Amino acid sequence: MKKLFTQIRNEWRSNLWMIIEMLVVSVVMWYIADYMYQIIDIYTKPLGFNIDHTYKIGFDRLTDKSSDFIAGQDEQAMADDMDELMERIRRRPEVEAVSLSLNAHPYNGSNSGAQFSYDTLSTKGYVVLRQVSPEFPIVFQYHGTQGETPEKLMQILRDRPMEIIVSDNLFRRYGRTMTSLVGQSVVFGGDSANMLQIAASIEPVRYGDFYQWGDQTVVARLGTNVYVYASELCVRVKADQDVDFAEKLLADSESQLRVGNLYLTWVQPFSKVRDIFQRSQTNTIKSYVIGMAFLLFNIFLGLLGTFWFRTQQRTQEIAVRRVNGATRRSIFGRLIGEGLLLLTIATPIAVLVDINLALPEIVSSFEWTRMIVSVVVVYAVMALMVVAGIYFPARKAMTIDPATALHDE
Repeated sequence: MKKLFTQIRNEWRSNLWMIIEMLVVSVVMWYIADYMYQIIDIYTKPLGFNIDHTYKIGFDRLTDKSSDFIAGQDEQAMADDMDELMERIRRRPEVEAVSLSLNAHPYNGSNSGAQFSYDTLSTKGYVVLRQVSPEFPIVFQYHGTQGETPEKLMQILRDRPMEIIVSDNLFRRYGRTMTSLVGQSVVFGGDSANMLQIAASIEPVRYGDFYQWGDQTVVARLGTNVYVYASELCVRVKADQDVDFAEKLLADSESQLRVGNLYLTWVQPFSKVRDIFQRSQTNTIKSYVIGMAFLLFNIFLGLLGTFWFRTQQRTQEIAVRRVNGATRRSIFGRLIGEGLLLLTIATPIAVLVDINLALPEIVSSFEWTRMIVSVVVVYAVMALMVVAGIYFPARKAMTIDPATALHDE
């Protein structure tokens, strides 16, 4: 190590340029690694819901232009028709649960918002208010933080219609979980006259695959005044019977599922709902990934070529070492050790630059784990590039007879 430092110091001009190059490459690669870490970290976190074997059913109402139109229906009659339609779908042997909701299902671009407060705690602006029928937690497999099953949550919504279920991160900015507030009442909409009791706390529900847990959620029972206008009819199908469900349901829609003025229009698996909802995000991420892969490939070629050329220029030096009794292993160790030492010198400087670039985020919500992981990944990848750039030309130089290598010298 002492000899390596001496040699690096003696060749400081060329090594300084190498360190600068590694510094620039390390900072650029840190940006790539940090971006990919964020995407992967968010994507792999629990969603708080499950869309396997779930479908969204489109429906509409006949107008007075249809010969089958039933005139004079009031809201109660329309609500009764919806109840009957849901019951007919529920009776199908392959169906596990059916729910009706308003701006509530996953991968939903429409929102209902509300503000809540408790004592000195309050939500920051509006949170997502999901108005649902009791079976909604079963359809999307919500789970309570105190071990409540989807069936238990359904029972809560059914038996206690004037109470609410909240996500555990409702007051996350205060570091307070909602599990400790179950049974307490919160103020709805900033009016202390509107108090709602918390019936249960659920695991945080994310807005989509590429969203953090930042979207706090409140689940409330559909009120009679909005029941008729709820537009989301969702179904969970039994896992062992989920075969051509959409086709079968539509085939029976005219003969078995026409209720009053209601009729079915389409059936869509939630995997497709998800893909449509996230299409722009997915395309953006793909574009970034392709661009970064191209940049990474160019960095790889550049760094590999730099060390390849540097090692080729030292063919005579390798020959002299061999003539003086150095083994192949010791020569490889010295050359690779020199490259990794230069990388190690450049890395702390690059980390300081990375931290300065991340300063605005560090003040708010930066995770140091993310910084450490990104730096380690960058160092490991660059180390592989350095080793590859030295190993192959050095191996070739070893095959040249020392006398031939020294002939020109």
